[in-house]
Amino acid sequence: MITVENIIMQLPYSEDLSVERLSRLFDKMSESYKLFWFQAIINKVISGKDALTFNELINEMIADSWYMVSEYKLNLGPSDTLEALVRYIYEISGLKTSEKKSDILNYLKQCKDKKVSEMKRTLTYHVPYRLQAPFVETFSGSEWNISKQSLSSRMNQEKRLIYYFSDICGIDTSIFVRPEWCDYIIKNQEILKGWIQYNLIIYLQRRNPNVPGISSKLEVPQNRKLNRVIKYWKKIMEIVPVTDIYGNGVLTEETLSIDHFIPWSYVAHDEFWNLHPTTKNINSSKSNNLPDWETYFPALFEKEYFSYQMMWENDVVHKAFIKCSKEHINSDDVMMKLYREGISETEFRANLENIMLPVYNAARNVGFKNWFYSHVK
Repeated sequence: MITVENIIMQLPYSEDLSVERLSRLFDKMSESYKLFWFQAIINKVISGKDALTFNELINEMIADSWYMVSEYKLNLGPSDTLEALVRYIYEISGLKTSEKKSDILNYLKQCKDKKVSEMKRTLTYHVPYRLQAPFVETFSGSEWNISKQSLSSRMNQEKRLIYYFSDICGIDTSIFVRPEWCDYIIKNQEILKGWIQYNLIIYLQRRNPNVPGISSKLEVPQNRKLNRVIKYWKKIMEIVPVTDIYGNGVLTEETLSIDHFIPWSYVAHDEFWNLHPTTKNINSSKSNNLPDWETYFPALFEKEYFSYQMMWENDVVHKAFIKCSKEHINSDDVMMKLYREGISETEFRANLENIMLPVYNAARNVGFKNWFYSHVK
């Protein structure tokens, strides 16, 4: 069987550069830092820069990992400083989990918080140097454990490095990417970005074994395509009033919105069993939090069973459901348990709870917060 783990990505050959050594950058990797550091270098070189400071690269690392940590609650590694730094900045900054990358970078450029500076400094202790270990030929082992001034001087004597060090002064230390490597990066940028993403997915899957849809959680969340589900509920609303499960208000075409009961940020899918109608305001207020199970699951079940009954009693609703099912029901087992004809209320509730509760608990265990609707007049 072919899996992500046994696919080998081949990097483009170069007569002048040691691509074989480049391909070993992420070997024996126990933390995420190397991936985000090299990705930051790639991004900056593609933008036209070859002289970079530690500080601007760390800012790029924070911005690139922002959505994974703040929105999707992914674990970057045991006692991971980058993850802790993103969480701390999220707490103090007022930035949204879905903030634009440019806005995150602008905030970081202006941030004077002492704890942020200290944590940034910690990220520069090893990765700027150890990343290039496959290229280093003249020393190894404990010889890495010397002052940064001495280490950078020794590395600058190596002949094959991707980048060299200059102006050694903590977080403001500079690196210069060799022109040959800049050309290689720019020429092969799409392949290199795909290679980093491939390694990042493998790493995150190992660190987050119970989290679904890792490959969909590397970048800013996108708007969901739920048009067929919206049309389905509108067909029902034309026949009978439909209320929201959180505030119990009657929905209208103008206020209708479709909510993922268990946040999309965790499940990374648009399966029909996890979708229900609410208002745009409530959906925005709920954000990517978990509705309190004891409070809202009974109401969700009632809404879902009501939908099920309407689907089998009304031909127009049934036709709308068939269209939905082609896009939003991707499991034959779920189709049999929740949508075949003749399911009793008791059986429906048990089946829905058996499908949803393990996923709900897994989302709670990785850090998604409990939520109650609070009506503000």
